[in-house]
Amino acid sequence: MRIGELAERTGTTTRALRYYESQGLLAARRTSNGYRDYGDTDRRIVEEIRSLLAIGFSLEETRPFVECLRSGHEAGDVCPNSVQVYRAKLAEIDDCLTRLGAVRDQIQAQLATALQRTASDLTDPTVGDPTCC
Repeated sequence: MRIGELAERTGTTTRALRYYESQGLLAARRTSNGYRDYGDTDRRIVEEIRSLLAIGFSLEETRPFVECLRSGHEAGDVCPNSVQVYRAKLAEIDDCLTRLGAVRDQIQAQLATALQRTASDLTDPTVGDPTCC
């Protein structure tokens, strides 16, 4: 299939496909007239790249999955290097969740303090009095 057809079948753009090719993730064969020619394996590779990008992987992180598919495996995540990328991504996500939890705790504490101030302001008759203070 030509580049336009591959783009349409995989829900991406020809520009993205050319970029994947320039990064060594996609290898197009050339027809006698110079057109790029792709097969079903290429379609599967692009689908793998796009699905990983959609869940937060960088383009470089997709490389082991692509290499796994190129080596003839049915799935891109059955090779040890792909599994290692999964593990690294999970560790990265766990670290982000830990940091977000700390931020959430800090905001929750600030909210509690603000609510206490608001409650005490409601009982203070001078709050809101323009002649006070």
